[in-house]
Amino acid sequence: MLFSELTSDGLTYRITGHAPGAIGINDVAYHASLIVRPRSLHADWPVRAAGELDLAALEPVLEEPPEVLLIGTGEVSRFPPRELRRELQRRELGVEIMDTAAACRTYNLIMAEGRDVAAALIVEPAEASADD
Repeated sequence: MLFSELTSDGLTYRITGHAPGAIGINDVAYHASLIVRPRSLHADWPVRAAGELDLAALEPVLEEPPEVLLIGTGEVSRFPPRELRRELQRRELGVEIMDTAAACRTYNLIMAEGRDVAAALIVEPAEASADD
């Protein structure tokens, strides 16, 4: 899916597309998990699956907690470990867990409202085609 209607001013990180194995940020394709906020991008985030999520993995976000944290768990929605969910709730952080495509769409909507949002997005490798 492409979000070609969005424009980038070069100062704000916008999600401009999502496809299996990739996320577009300001029209640049990233093929690894990442954390994005309107004013920062943490590329090549080491988390590859929802089960790997913990407080240490979310440290780039938790240093300056956003109003809303979106966690995109890959191609399908999966809950991260219970301990992490409890800790985020204890910190009273607004967290939404969904598949990565939905998190990409939601990030752009919340950002357009001018709210402080961060998206921690798991990118799963694209499956090789049958011809490979």
